[in-house]
Amino acid sequence: MHHANHYYGHTHVLARYCGLDAADPPRVHGYLQHGWNIGDGLAADHEFVPGVPVLLWSERTRRRAWSLGRRETYVVGSPWAYLLRRPTDDPVRRDGTIWYPFHGWEGQHVLGDHARLIAEIRATEPGPVTVCLYWQEYRTASVRRRYERAGFRVICHGYRGGRWTDLDPLFLDRQLAELRGHRRVASNRLCSAVLYGTLAGCEPAVYGDPMLLHRENPAFGGNERIRRQWPELHGASVDRDAAYAVAVAELGADRLLPATELRRILGWKVAS
Repeated sequence: MHHANHYYGHTHVLARYCGLDAADPPRVHGYLQHGWNIGDGLAADHEFVPGVPVLLWSERTRRRAWSLGRRETYVVGSPWAYLLRRPTDDPVRRDGTIWYPFHGWEGQHVLGDHARLIAEIRATEPGPVTVCLYWQEYRTASVRRRYERAGFRVICHGYRGGRWTDLDPLFLDRQLAELRGHRRVASNRLCSAVLYGTLAGCEPAVYGDPMLLHRENPAFGGNERIRRQWPELHGASVDRDAAYAVAVAELGADRLLPATELRRILGWKVAS
């Protein structure tokens, strides 16, 4: 099982949906897409064994993967879309905006002007703002304190896990609770978090300096292609119905499988 299958507690969410032990999800027979992706659904920096099934979120991604030569592909829907199928408690009053600045990762850091981005957020958002930083930026005091000094509530959903260690089965549950408490979700790049928030009922927005990733890989067209392909999701105010339709298609919310079929595709056999 590829360690990235565990990122953000994805396999834990799927195991719970399938009626299995969410604390100890079975091994997945294949590579599970772990983030919104404008290419073939797989991370460009990971090694993959040819012929192993690729488990993708959406039909759109499957078609791109097919055009790039990947044949053993299956559309299973995103773990996020399965999470939203769970019954909810009484509705929470939505207020303000949760803002996700574009972030780096362990191997690459973001280059950009946080002060300028903060000024634009303050000038644009009408209500209280929660800034959610990736764990790497959150632990960088010089970055975190910039947003705190601006008067924003600053949070972090946690660590995604890696190499089968420091796994966090409730990462997406915490993210969902935060999104459901906000009226708007925004970022300076179209990303998983914006699509997640849109599917969860937030009003989306994408604006501000998109910043740069150190040694950013231009594969599949990068941010310029994203802006060309999804112009309707960019701006401080966008059409919510159009954005929701995109989120449904990209996150595979229209392609979710019954638990028995999902178990079969994931290679999760249930003892009789």
